[in-house]
Amino acid sequence: MSTIGILLCGGSSQRMGFDKLTTPLGGHTAIERGIEAMSELDRLVIAITPAARSLVEGLSIPVPYTLCEGGATRAESVKNALLAARGEPGDVVLIHDAARCLQPAAVFAAAAKSAREKGSGVAALDMTDSVFQKDGTAPLDRTRLLLTQTPQAFRFGEILRAYEAAGDSLTATDDAALYAKFIGPVAFVAGSHLGRKLTSPADWDWAKALLSIPRTGTGFDTHVLGAGRKLILGGVEIPFEKGLVAHSDGDVLLHALMDALLGAASLGDIGHLFPDKDPQYENISSRTLLREVGRRLREKGFTVQHVDVTVLCQQPKLAPYFPEARKNIAADLQLSLEQVSLKATTTEGMNDEGRGLCISAQAIATIY
Repeated sequence: MSTIGILLCGGSSQRMGFDKLTTPLGGHTAIERGIEAMSELDRLVIAITPAARSLVEGLSIPVPYTLCEGGATRAESVKNALLAARGEPGDVVLIHDAARCLQPAAVFAAAAKSAREKGSGVAALDMTDSVFQKDGTAPLDRTRLLLTQTPQAFRFGEILRAYEAAGDSLTATDDAALYAKFIGPVAFVAGSHLGRKLTSPADWDWAKALLSIPRTGTGFDTHVLGAGRKLILGGVEIPFEKGLVAHSDGDVLLHALMDALLGAASLGDIGHLFPDKDPQYENISSRTLLREVGRRLREKGFTVQHVDVTVLCQQPKLAPYFPEARKNIAADLQLSLEQVSLKATTTEGMNDEGRGLCISAQAIATIY
């Protein structure tokens, strides 16, 4: 039995006013978040619009996947994806709207488990507000009502049969409605208020506020001091008889800073992005790499709030060179000087830094 994910990315975003699925939100698009949420499944089918195709094709997707064209309606997109999936009758399929991009992973696991055991597992919330019909008559009994979300999980053969039974009359707004009509009662699992669908600008503002929580990252780097090398820290060449031995210019200050920024954004580290086996980075200025890190963060929707770096060095004295280094960092990351803090400390002759064998740096970065 396989578990297949169907991610629906075919919406037109008319009520939002911009493409909500391909616009970064807290550093990642709704499509990326949906793929990540379903990355534990055996394979994926992604129903997309032509506008989203290039984005998806440029992603590193950790499971086997198939792309299919989205339909004119959500139901048509689901049917296209089911046909593209070519699942076995006993497989479990989870159908999920990419617009519900903050739905917790636990909801997916619960839906899949319910579908394996009961034939279906639909994320839903209890009603907490009174619900009236528009004619103003007595409210409905909210204890008998549920708000459905996605994922909605089913045995593959049964949900495909429901869609085939509906024929061209695909007017249902979710999969559970067709399942209930053509197969039988639906089993529900607890959804989450984080599974709110991004439909209107108010929904976008809600998600943006939720994700606009400060994120922090730390970085550390150290390099051996050796003869015949320039000593460069913060992009400033400092007069000294030794420099830092490295594949690049050995700027431990900027290396620690870059790792802190990348860590805060969960984008890896400089060893992964700029490997020291790659000849294009030999003797490269770390300021060039810092500008690239800043570009990647902005591309993902992140804003740098503040950075703080401490350099551990016995000699030479670094304080006179830090004003220029701060200006370099501020320029490369498009920050004000007030957002950049640099400090230096000795180790009182202790450790390799104190014995003049190396220089180290540690950094912390705060981003939104």
